[in-house]
Amino acid sequence: MIAAIGKRRVDVLSTLKASAAPMTIAQIAARLEVHINTVRFHLEHLEESGQVERVEPHHRGPGRPPQLYRAIRRMDPAGPSHYRMLAEILANGLAADDDPAAKAREMGRTWGRTMAPGSTDSPVQALVQMLDDIGFAPEPPVSGQLRLRHCPFLELAQTHAAVVCPIHLGLMQGALESWQGTGQSQLTVGRLEAFVEPDLCLAHLENGVTR
Repeated sequence: MIAAIGKRRVDVLSTLKASAAPMTIAQIAARLEVHINTVRFHLEHLEESGQVERVEPHHRGPGRPPQLYRAIRRMDPAGPSHYRMLAEILANGLAADDDPAAKAREMGRTWGRTMAPGSTDSPVQALVQMLDDIGFAPEPPVSGQLRLRHCPFLELAQTHAAVVCPIHLGLMQGALESWQGTGQSQLTVGRLEAFVEPDLCLAHLENGVTR
């Protein structure tokens, strides 16, 4: 049933894309040989998703003019995506650097400096909140250790740990640096131990001079 609805919606959109001029609901229904209410239902959803738009008729006569629709010319944001491939390309490019870990860490630090601290005044709590939002599933810190129970880039980290893990370390360092300022002894993440257990990475909090 769901597949049939999806196919019909694609048919409605394809009909509009193939038309050189805007079409009425009745014209689309006649082209597809379906009921006008079926077309109207799919047009409402396509309009909500920004794939079609209503068009004002050029000539107005007596009575209520029929509604005209046309497809919005753009790529479908709901279409297939391959971010994993992009991540692999970037990770391989980083791995080819003379010092991939340092480069990856600095990239993470740069991005971390753009992160907002959230609604807390505590740098530690802000860090926990940020990591939770990203998907690291952090536990409350104990004895200067922040336990991370999930890696949001798990598949990539398992094959490219030499660049992915330093990015994570730099991300935490850059965020804390941004929230606290630089040039003085501040809380930072000194090191990150990856996969100390199958479901655990450890971030070690310490005081140090951020630079």
